[in-house]
Amino acid sequence: MVDAVVGIVIEELLNSVIEMKDRAVKFKPTLERLEETLESLAPLINQIDELNKKLNRSPNETKRIIKQMKDGKELVLKCSNEDKIQWWNCWYKKAQYQEELEALDEKIKRFFDLDLIAQIARTGLETHEVTRETLEVTREVHAEIRSVLVRTERIEFELENICRPPKPPGFIVGSDETFNKLKEILLSKKNELSVSVVTVTGSGGSGKSTLAKKFCWDEQVKGKFKKNMFFITFAKTPKLNVIVERLFKQTSYKVPDFQSEEDTFNQLEHLMKEIVKKGPILLVLDDVWQGSESFLDNFVFDIPNYKILVTSRFKIRRYGEPLDLGPLSEEHAINLFKHSASLTKSSSNVPDDVVKKIVRRCSGSPLALLVSGRSLINKQLIVWLNRARELSAGRSILDSNKDVLSCLEESLDVLDSKSMECFRDLGLFPENQRIPAAALIDMCAELRDEDDNSALETINNLVDQNLADIIVTRKVAGGTIDYNYHYVSQHGLLRDLAIVHNSQEPEDKRHRLIIDTSANNLPSWWNAENEFQIAARILSISTDETFTSKWCNLEPTEVEAFILYFREKKCTLPMFMKKMNKLKVLIITHYDIYGAELENFELLDHLTNLKRIRLEKVSFPFLRKTLVQLKNLQKCSFFMCNVNKAFENCTIEDSEVLPNLMEMNFDYCDMVELPNVISNIVSLKKLSITNCHKLCALHEGIGKLVNLESLRLSSCTGLLELPNSITNLHVLKFLNISGCISLSQLPENIGELEKLEKLNMRGCLNISVLPPSVEELKGLKNVVCHDDETAEKWKPDKTNLGDLKVEVVPEDININFLNN
Repeated sequence: MVDAVVGIVIEELLNSVIEMKDRAVKFKPTLERLEETLESLAPLINQIDELNKKLNRSPNETKRIIKQMKDGKELVLKCSNEDKIQWWNCWYKKAQYQEELEALDEKIKRFFDLDLIAQIARTGLETHEVTRETLEVTREVHAEIRSVLVRTERIEFELENICRPPKPPGFIVGSDETFNKLKEILLSKKNELSVSVVTVTGSGGSGKSTLAKKFCWDEQVKGKFKKNMFFITFAKTPKLNVIVERLFKQTSYKVPDFQSEEDTFNQLEHLMKEIVKKGPILLVLDDVWQGSESFLDNFVFDIPNYKILVTSRFKIRRYGEPLDLGPLSEEHAINLFKHSASLTKSSSNVPDDVVKKIVRRCSGSPLALLVSGRSLINKQLIVWLNRARELSAGRSILDSNKDVLSCLEESLDVLDSKSMECFRDLGLFPENQRIPAAALIDMCAELRDEDDNSALETINNLVDQNLADIIVTRKVAGGTIDYNYHYVSQHGLLRDLAIVHNSQEPEDKRHRLIIDTSANNLPSWWNAENEFQIAARILSISTDETFTSKWCNLEPTEVEAFILYFREKKCTLPMFMKKMNKLKVLIITHYDIYGAELENFELLDHLTNLKRIRLEKVSFPFLRKTLVQLKNLQKCSFFMCNVNKAFENCTIEDSEVLPNLMEMNFDYCDMVELPNVISNIVSLKKLSITNCHKLCALHEGIGKLVNLESLRLSSCTGLLELPNSITNLHVLKFLNISGCISLSQLPENIGELEKLEKLNMRGCLNISVLPPSVEELKGLKNVVCHDDETAEKWKPDKTNLGDLKVEVVPEDININFLNN
């Protein structure tokens, strides 16, 4: 029936289509589909020809399709001459040719799908010559043809729906607040006159894409945007011409031949202006990666009723503050997990406490909950019990779920070396503990030679990439950044990811060694008699109230930073600290509500290279000998510490005490008066005494700190006066007495602080009169007050003080530090 003639005609038509499709640009999409059909069917001709011979059929019955394909060839040639069509006949002829091309494509498919198979079957019935082998060949050819045609139809369907919003999962929990905020912004009639761009951000696997799909399929949203909704998933390196081509195909407009990127941009703008004539537009740009922020500008046009929804695991602030998609609440997390694990009230024999243990280790991540739940579908109860036990003992979800690990690791690909090191540092601190930004900055400064501002920028970079969160417990006015009020927190799975990256080598080879002894869960080598040699530069040890206080026999000679978190009421520092000859940073924190005592504190006498100390919620003994030994110490910080005992009766008057110490910080300490010894540390440049409510007086010796540039005394509510000797601080640039509500006056000769640039006196309610000498503060640029009445007191002096700016900032009270 079908012989080589059909094959020849198909080949001729295919060659014509291939030759003309780029010339006949007005018909290019249709010609491409016709080319796809012909290329798919051409290989079948030989099989059909072989079947023909077995059936001994005449080719007469195929004359019709042969004529149609020959006519098709002429039609393709006519399309190639589109430029010769007269302008008044252009739209009519284009529509006519378009219909004829599409009809040709359908006729060819119909012939192979129906007519040809019917002829073969009829031949078998008429001649009774169809053997079992022939019938088998017929079936195979028919199946192959159907496969090709179905595949072609699927490709066409996918092209037509390439930018349609995908359907969301059938079961979605949480994100209601963000969802409602999206509707509020993108459906608001107030924003119809201009483009609106909204960004939803969250860590990998947090459900951003699911939220976007849910939004697109909301009845109210569909009612507004109808068919003008387009959903584009970005690649890590998106190509503008590819995305724009998809949008053209989706809207059935002819895809232009883009001449350049600028031309592509112009064509896109023209397309959007055409589409918006039919109704409002919603464009979803899903999973935008860092580095593509400027690329987004290609899609932003000042067109009324044009809305853009961007999802990204990175905080894109280009178009305003993004909407954060945080972890799920425990209730929502349990519901999602049970659904993914196919647990129902009627069929489940898994105890609720087992479910909760597993769910908690997923840290509210929808991805982790889904993957974990699916892995436990129809598993025996013993499997559930073992999984809960392992996770409760500290094992991470990432240990068994490679999909979750892979998803989270993608976020690390964009980190520079500094950010990657800082991300790994976050895994050094105990779970569910907010990390003082100052502690991270101390490590960055000493281990990676970063200055404090650069280190804080690195932390903020992690925040922008949703790899950490930052909490500011007190806003500081006057454009001043005080990172002592900054705390960093991290999603549980991200902390696990940091630990995974820190643990890729054997324990004795690791750059960072993390030891968590909770419930006396000690490493195998902990109780060995022989010394355990480690190569770590950073050592982190966490203990809890069950710790036996029997320290291991470590050889930590390479350690440059030691982090110790403990929960016991009394902690004896490990003897192996003596061997930390290279130690530069020491961070000791008691992370219970109440403080604790430190014993063996004299070990610090051996740490002659120590540069930075940070102590939290501890009391420690007399420091006299230690102060003499720490010749290289540059910074020490005390948070909620009992420092009275440490400095009492300390009468050292040697000006060489702590000769390199440049910064001291006391926050929420029980200090009653400034210790005399501090007045002898003439190298000090920064002294911060904040929230020390028992402090009632500063020693007159503070005037000896001739190198002091910054003095912060904020929220020392019991401080009655500033000593007159403070006027000897001739290089002082910043003075903060905010919240010192008991101060009744400024020093009479404050005008002698000729270098003073900033004065923060917000909340100094009892200072009613300014001394006349303030007009001599020629360098003063900024004064911060708490109300207009206080600000008015500075107005007479503004003419004498040049560019003085008086800022009124209401008192900011925040007790978030108590949750640390």
